[in-house]
Amino acid sequence: MAKKAALHNLGCKVNSYELESAEQQLLQHGYEIVPFAPGADIYVINTCTVTNIADRKSRQMLRRAKKMNPDALVVAMGCYAQVKGKELNKDDAIDIVIGNNKRGELLRALQLYESTGVKQEAWIDINRTNVYENISIDHVEEHTRAFVKIQDGCNQFCSYCIIPYARGRVRSRNLPDIIREIQSIADSGCREVVITGIHVCSYGRDLKDGSDLVSVLKAVDQIEGIERIRLGSLEPGSMTEEVIREMSSMKKLCPHFHLSLQSGCDRTLKRMNRKYDTETFRKVCENLRRYFDDPALTTDIITGFPGETDEDFEECRKFVEEIQFYETHIFPYSRREGTRAASFPDQITEAVKKERSRVLLEMNAKAAERYLKRYIGVPVEILIEEKIEKDGKTYWTGHSTHYQKALIPPHMDESGKEADLRNQMITFVPESVKDGCLK
Repeated sequence: MAKKAALHNLGCKVNSYELESAEQQLLQHGYEIVPFAPGADIYVINTCTVTNIADRKSRQMLRRAKKMNPDALVVAMGCYAQVKGKELNKDDAIDIVIGNNKRGELLRALQLYESTGVKQEAWIDINRTNVYENISIDHVEEHTRAFVKIQDGCNQFCSYCIIPYARGRVRSRNLPDIIREIQSIADSGCREVVITGIHVCSYGRDLKDGSDLVSVLKAVDQIEGIERIRLGSLEPGSMTEEVIREMSSMKKLCPHFHLSLQSGCDRTLKRMNRKYDTETFRKVCENLRRYFDDPALTTDIITGFPGETDEDFEECRKFVEEIQFYETHIFPYSRREGTRAASFPDQITEAVKKERSRVLLEMNAKAAERYLKRYIGVPVEILIEEKIEKDGKTYWTGHSTHYQKALIPPHMDESGKEADLRNQMITFVPESVKDGCLK
């Protein structure tokens, strides 16, 4: 009888991709994938360590897995496992610890544990390797969109961020491997791919063949079956006018760009050790709007960074208002042990962080609705993802090239039956905006 494996992901889209790769490894070797609930033989938790809260959630999920079945194998994998590997190896709730760059050893570790009964670990000093671990996926289950990881690691060392210590230095994947994976995904019926990584703009800096992010996009743009290409989070300092101009020549690249701002105040950006200023960011946005038709620009903002005065926050607020983002993701600063910012003076109270976040959240709601309303009466192409129930009605839902979510009523086919629209491209003319969706 096949062993039952349950998997759970914490953290970012890169983590999701890595866990999907682990799931496909298990399926290929005869394991049955079951829901993350009591009854599994193996629990694999892909952990996150980006904040102290993420650490706590990772610990809680690992212990929860052991409680669901005390006889099951519990595997701690990923960033928290990388940073706290030695501690986790002493935890009775955890049987196998797998750090970053070692996910490909999951099956070997499971087999060794099952044959010896001895705890296993696959862990290296991530800061002393320049090797990219070439894990991959070959299809996506019931998805129209696939995330594909092309690089790992980060050399930026922002003062608030633990990720360089959890992920190591920049390591890029060979271009032929990327293309093979995306072609396989396209062959499985997937029509949209998201190019992602820990610091995706740094792709190729460690390679000797001259490859860079633009090289990847040009190659993917030629893959038959892929109709849309999206990009993960982008670093403003890498988005030169030349890069943007080259991107604009790619017919499949969606005009949706997530640019990590973090603060609209130069003094705060300097304390964060970000490698750009607001003027650089402004020019990137201007160039994107020059070369793309009404691009959807989204960003992240951290409120209440240590030392952020009322004047600093107001400067940030005005800058966010000036840029007119489609969406702004707002995060109150979370003190992360092991980072320089954790020891900075003038830490901000939770009440002030909450109030500053509230101000930006209100702005974001208005900005998103304003952007969406520009598309009322305008034909947009929606890639349908799934059927949902909302307000007592049935809709098909999907996203436009600009990443606007749409709610589309059921269609009937020629025989009078409801058509299955999943993974279909539908031209849709919105009549209204409701709850952040075109409708």
